[in-house]
Amino acid sequence: MDDKDKDSQGQDGLDGLLNAGIAGASYETVQRFGSAAKQHYVAYSGEDRELGTQLKKGLKSISLHKVNPEERYKNIHQQAGFSAEVKDVARTNAEKIIAGDTSRKVRTDDIGRVNDPLYDTVTVDANGDVIKGSGTQVKFIGASENDPSGAGNASRALDSLQSKKFAKYLDADAKIEVPSDQYDKILQEADSRIEDLQKQLENRKNAGDTEEVKKLQERIAKLKKIKTNLRKSSVSQEEAVYAREHPELSTAKDIAKLSHRAGLETAKSAAVIGGSVSIVKNCVALVKGDIEPEDAIVNVAKETGTAAAIGYGTGYAGAALKGAMQNAKSAYVRTLAKTNLPATVVAVAVSATKILTRFFKGEIDGVQCLEDLGQEGAGMLSSAMFSVIGQALIPIPVVGGLVGGMVGYAFSSACYGVLTESLKNAKLAREERERVEKACSEHIAMIRQYRENMEAIISQYLVGSMDVFREAFFGIKNALAIGDVDWFIDSANGITEQFGGTVPFTDMNDFDCKMLSQTAFKL
Repeated sequence: MDDKDKDSQGQDGLDGLLNAGIAGASYETVQRFGSAAKQHYVAYSGEDRELGTQLKKGLKSISLHKVNPEERYKNIHQQAGFSAEVKDVARTNAEKIIAGDTSRKVRTDDIGRVNDPLYDTVTVDANGDVIKGSGTQVKFIGASENDPSGAGNASRALDSLQSKKFAKYLDADAKIEVPSDQYDKILQEADSRIEDLQKQLENRKNAGDTEEVKKLQERIAKLKKIKTNLRKSSVSQEEAVYAREHPELSTAKDIAKLSHRAGLETAKSAAVIGGSVSIVKNCVALVKGDIEPEDAIVNVAKETGTAAAIGYGTGYAGAALKGAMQNAKSAYVRTLAKTNLPATVVAVAVSATKILTRFFKGEIDGVQCLEDLGQEGAGMLSSAMFSVIGQALIPIPVVGGLVGGMVGYAFSSACYGVLTESLKNAKLAREERERVEKACSEHIAMIRQYRENMEAIISQYLVGSMDVFREAFFGIKNALAIGDVDWFIDSANGITEQFGGTVPFTDMNDFDCKMLSQTAFKL
């Protein structure tokens, strides 16, 4: 293997390590947005396989409802109301998951309250108990076949909300959810009507028409209550109809939006990771004189952008894949969704593409290509496992996953290299094999000796010092609590003296004297 191939392999190793780090850093983001995306998979299928629950209606089943050809417009819009409920629940819960909110919005039909007289949806806490006052009635009304532009939808919707048919919801003080594109217009229409009624009310008061005054006051009060109880759905009228007629595409759009947001978040982290690595690498090259300052700047910008792009792809595809895996039929696949496998799949694809490109260009032969692919695959899969461990040990978003991903990759790559070399050596002559086996025995003996030495150090050196550590840390803690600098210094010096060190100063006065003197001293 020539120097060029070695450099290329070294760069591939660095790129693989960086990709593993990006995949690890994306763990927390992919998990959150992937779980959010899962809500839309559930909304489409009507089945939450992770929780083992079945919804009364899913977007797919709603789209199969019968339609009377003579009343197609009416039927579609009526059924779109159900689609709006399902879709709004999915969108609301997705945002709750992303925000870390443990409460969930559910349709009353899905918790055994089929055809609830007042509420279509309620919010439940983490224990599944309904939160008081969270009930909502969903009303997607006002659309008319004679008004294709929808200009009068808000006015017609407000007419319906004021009718006797909807009086029970206002009497029960129920919240009424309307299409997002109608909400502001309904409020404006209500304000306009209230203003007009106020003028009529003043006229009737001046005329002394007591009965008419009472009626006008009741109408104004009803409009004000409608305004107070009105809520904006996360779904528009157009989106509800689209979900009824094209449930697959509607679901795909929502998942794509969540994946895009996940991609943007992971791109930021990846840019920091890639940029940091690039700065160090190019600074070293600059000091060695291998590149010019202008080239270093270009390299940093280019490599940072590449890392951000990889991060975006990792977050985007990882979130979508994680959501699908989390609601898969297979329990094994659902378990894998809890690991960093979704993000790692993307990182493996990136690394594998680079290796295959080198093979097609003739830079490496088929054997080297297969070995490199195997090393990347093993390293990345280990990275997925270690990312979860790293995140648990260092529960800080990005940092834990990054450290775990890099450690896992490096660990597995090293092990894989040893194993592949062992497989190659299986074809060696008997004499060579014996020499290898002898070397292995010597290494085993060394490992045992190292272990004995460490156990001796721990038992004889550290264990005997535990009282000193305990007393010193107790003093440090209390000194900090009361602001006693001398006690703090004395406690810290106790540890130094225990290990044979020389204390630089004994108290604050001693420290001040040393600082003010012209004699140099070393801490």
